[in-house]
Amino acid sequence: MLAVGTGRPCGLAVLPRAADGKPAAFPYLILDSLPGEFSGPSFADWQADAAWTYQATSVGERADQVQWLGDRIRAVLFERNGGGWRTEITAPGLRVIDRELTYDADGEPVDGSQGSIVTYVQRFTITVTPAA
Repeated sequence: MLAVGTGRPCGLAVLPRAADGKPAAFPYLILDSLPGEFSGPSFADWQADAAWTYQATSVGERADQVQWLGDRIRAVLFERNGGGWRTEITAPGLRVIDRELTYDADGEPVDGSQGSIVTYVQRFTITVTPAA
């Protein structure tokens, strides 16, 4: 969903690759799943809600690239379209009930210590409940 919505390659916990197997061109993003949180009845109960936190790391050669990609990620995840979300998140058997940006690099790209690589970190939490 993030790759389609941003128009940039997204790797799931790994460096994204181009069709020829080479590393994707900058800018790109890496999505990592962080530990989840659960509320309500025990997780064995089908009515339990679950919240999963993800980290999206935008990677580029320049600060403007990663800031732009960070803006695109926020738009894909949090923009509204009429009464709902602009981009739906589908999870079989579940219904998304909340989306929250829990950390944003506050517009400041991080790091130049990897040579010419600049990163920008965002964390967001998706809360789901069983579909009715």
